Amino acid sequence: MRQLQAAAFGRSDGSRKSEDGRSENQVEEPGHAQNPLRRGYVVQPVLSHLGESDKGRLLAGKAPDRLLIGTWNVANLGHPGQPRTDDDYGVIAELLSWFDLVTVQEVNDNLAGLRKLEDRLSATHQTLFSDAAGNDERIAFVYDPDKVRFLGKVGEIAIPPSESRYIELPGIEQEFRGFDRNPYLAAFRAGSLDFLLVSVHLYFGSEKGETSKRDMNRRSLETYAVGRWADLRRRSANAFTRNIIAMGDFNLPKAEEGDPIYDALVRRGLRLPVHSTEMAREDRGKDDYFEYVRYHVSDHRLLWAELAV
Repeated sequence: MRQLQAAAFGRSDGSRKSEDGRSENQVEEPGHAQNPLRRGYVVQPVLSHLGESDKGRLLAGKAPDRLLIGTWNVANLGHPGQPRTDDDYGVIAELLSWFDLVTVQEVNDNLAGLRKLEDRLSATHQTLFSDAAGNDERIAFVYDPDKVRFLGKVGEIAIPPSESRYIELPGIEQEFRGFDRNPYLAAFRAGSLDFLLVSVHLYFGSEKGETSKRDMNRRSLETYAVGRWADLRRRSANAFTRNIIAMGDFNLPKAEEGDPIYDALVRRGLRLPVHSTEMAREDRGKDDYFEYVRYHVSDHRLLWAELAV
């Protein structure tokens, strides 16, 4: 069994500074990304630790009759304002390689980060990726064609303007005006299972301030739009497959009744598996750990499921 976990060892990077204290040729860091102290590490012990630690979240090994499927928001992947080292990409690629199929969010319009991951994955791995949308982000599928077969269907969820009026929820008066980032979808086959995988990164907005309620309502409507689309497609006589899996970053605060995003998600029949959102970490300072992981790996957890095929 494998565990999802990482270790870090700090040092200064010795980069040159300008008179105002900024690094020369500095590119503005995106959004929440901050790098107050560059860190380095010896990558091989980290990779070994990933497979040997007795802490963390257990992950079953690959098997012919099982599909390991994952989803990961790898923060600002390829964004020049959040540079990663070759070793950072090695750690991310190692984690992705544990799965037969992974959907990745926050792939930057600049594909340099995705290309570096491709270079570090096995030669057999293949990728599909969308065009850029809100926040200059793409969505990607990374899969092992020896286990997973791409069936040719690929697209996005786009709600026609004529149907926008049907995206409504009790207590929300504002109109649905489309997705900030259209969910990306592709059809695959693993064993005897054909399925449509929908990868999402829904709108977040602000948690505080004048727009917080409006932003939450917008996210709720986007969430309901995904569930409604899945319900209509699985019922359609022309459905490519009725097995629809929606994965990704729903910006879901709590997976429980009463949470507006959860309620919108399950309203049309989507079901959430029982899962944990706890993150294992090393016995070192919490701030030190998260400072490293958030910037060099990701500020999101890698979530996964195992399906019989």
